[in-house]
Parts: sequence; structure tokens; C-alpha cells
Amino acid sequence: MKVLVIGGGAREHALCRSLSLDPDVTALHCAPGNAGIAEVARLHPVDAMDGAAVARLATELEARLVVVGPEAPLVAGVADAVRDAGIACFGPSAEAARLEGSKAFAKDVMAAASVPTGRSYVCTTPEEIDKALDAFGAPFVVKDDGLAAGKGVVVTDDIAAAREHALACGRVVVEEFLDGPEVSLFAVTDGETVLPLRPAQDFKRALDGDEGPNTGGMGAYSPLPWADPKLVDEVMETVLQPTVDELRRRGTPFAGLLYAGLAITSRGVRVIEFNARFGDPETQVVLARLRTPLAGVLLAAAEGRLADQPSLVWRDDAAVTVVVASHNYPGTPRTGDPIEGLADVVAQDAPHAYVLHAGTRLADDGSTVLSAGGRVLSVTATGRDLGQARERAYAAVDRIRLDGSQHRTDIARDAAEA
Repeated sequence: MKVLVIGGGAREHALCRSLSLDPDVTALHCAPGNAGIAEVARLHPVDAMDGAAVARLATELEARLVVVGPEAPLVAGVADAVRDAGIACFGPSAEAARLEGSKAFAKDVMAAASVPTGRSYVCTTPEEIDKALDAFGAPFVVKDDGLAAGKGVVVTDDIAAAREHALACGRVVVEEFLDGPEVSLFAVTDGETVLPLRPAQDFKRALDGDEGPNTGGMGAYSPLPWADPKLVDEVMETVLQPTVDELRRRGTPFAGLLYAGLAITSRGVRVIEFNARFGDPETQVVLARLRTPLAGVLLAAAEGRLADQPSLVWRDDAAVTVVVASHNYPGTPRTGDPIEGLADVVAQDAPHAYVLHAGTRLADDGSTVLSAGGRVLSVTATGRDLGQARERAYAAVDRIRLDGSQHRTDIARDAAEA
């Protein structure tokens, strides 16, 4: 099977790594990819937002399956263009991807499907914003209605900061603060059948102790030893299946990866947000634990055959991912710095720890890997338990040298020590 993956971040590197280990995958391609993905897939310089160009490339490569990784191409309809070319594509239509592309649309779907979520107001004027902030009080939760690369949410006790963010966004969703730990749960779906994966927890704040600004994610771990064993079944019954059923009822079936960001509150499970694709950095730890070959699962979803898919098989290992970010992330990151020590991780930490590239590129002479974005690398490690996986992940992080880089030191610490 020839597979083409669209995207160039750590999520796509994790997908390509898993697909490269699948014996059914005979050729693996990625567009545009990055320096790390180039080690497992052939790269193509295609604009991921250009549906016609992606479909044309897939046709030229005779791809059996296209996997669209990032949210922006999905919202832009790239998956639709690929399917229109007669090629199976794992990723929802533009209409269904509005579940991530518009927070207001997601709230409307959840209300229609009786999915538990926080109370909210959709605001477009300063007067509406002020009324909503006053109605909920601190902590204030303000979300940009559209895509914002994981940085469109502000949670703060400072009403001035909340109002400033809201006014800068234009259309926003102001909602009640949801207490309790957060959980990410992925599910593969063909628009009717829903196949849940294993839950993970990520760390959104930039600094240790959940301090600092929101980011796209600074690390993750799985499994969650503190979570109720019935959590996945509960979320399937109250969140995932009702949402998929509602979108199908509306004539916009969701086929692809449905990501539910959840809060385990004192009143029960509540949905914080939906994403229409694999989340980063949770993908790294979830796929590290998946034993079932990935390509067949994604193809079955793309072709509407998920009901025939056998149960997924999982490793007992735990997995931890630590993100190494550039200087000044999540502000304007510094780029172009050389990254050293990657070969040391391969030599001393493999196969239990490995590096997944996100914001990287090769120097013009091809001899050095350089930083090229905010989140530069994800270091992922597995172990018999979270403690061992965490030790291995941080040992590998310590071998990497990137001037001015930053990373959290507390990923999975509390869960490992519990």
C-alpha cells in the first residue's frame, strides 16, 4: 500500500514512524515533511493548503491512502479534493471539520446531541463580551471562535486580559471555567462506527506547575493510572458516538480522527473542545503504545469499513513525550539555531526513546539540522511504567543541545509518583 501523509510537524512524524513500521505499507510519502520525516518517508514540496496540488500529487504517486494531519488543510477542504480525485483519504470534510474550525459550531452540535459541556456565550460585540465575562466571573475562559494553532484560548483571573483577548479575536466563545483534570481521547470513525483509542493527558502551559501562557502542548503521557477504568466507555456513550451521530444526521458525516478534549469535573465529564485530527503531543504517546498496524485502521475508516476492523491491540508499556521548544516560545520564537546530539539519542537511547521532529529543517548544505519553529522536537520514550518512561525521556532530552531551548521538567511527574 502506498501512503501519502500531509503535514510537517511532530504529529506527522509520529504518524509516518508508525506507518513505516506497518508491513502493509510498501511506499511512504510526506508533503511537505521535515528533516526527521525525511528519514522514513520520501518528501515532496507541496503546499499542504492546496487541495488540487495535494490531489494531483496523490494521483501521480498512485497512493492508496492519503492522511491529512493538520487542522488548517482539513478546514480548507483538502480531504474533499483528494476524495473527489477518487483516492481514499483519512480526514473529515471541510463541513465536518468545522467541529474544530468553529467553537460556536461545536457548541451547537453538542447542544443538539446532548453532549455535556460548559455553559457558554458566543460574542461578537464589546457589549456582549462584557455581559458574558460578568455572568461567569473569574477564572475567565475566552476562546477565539476560529483556528488559532492551539494559542487562541486565554484562561485568566484578570478581566482586563480576558477582555483584551476577546476584542482582538473578533468572534469569541466565552464559557464557564471547568474544574478538574483534563484528558484527551482520540477516536477513529468512518462517520458511523466509532473506535476509541487510549486516553492521554497533555500539558498546555509553557512552564512547570502549569504556569505561563498557553501553548500548542509541551508534553504528554499515557496511560492515566488515576483515571476511572470506565472513562472510555462513558465518553463513547455520552460524547463521541452522539457527536458522530449528530453530524451524520445533519448530512455532514465525520470520517477521520475525532479528538475530544475533556475535563473530569466535580459534576462529571465535560467537553472542553473538539479537534478534527490527531492532537500534538498526545499522538506521540498514544501511537507509541499501539501494537495494531496503523495503515489498515486508517484505510478502513476512509473506506467506510470500520465495523469490520478487529479490536485494537495495545502494548502494556507507558509512554511519555517531552517537547523541546525554541527560545521565546510561545512568543516569536528564535529559529535557525543548530541542533546537536540527535545521533547520541539514536546511539544511546533507542529503541526505548526517540526524537520526533516538528519545527526543523536541514541547513542548505544538508549537514546540520536547524530549528525552524516554536516547538522544535518531541522526545518520546516508553517504559514498563510512567516512572521509567519519564526517566528515559528526560535522559534523551539531556543529550540534545539547542541554544536557548526550553522544556518543562514536570511532564508526567505527579502521575508517576502517585
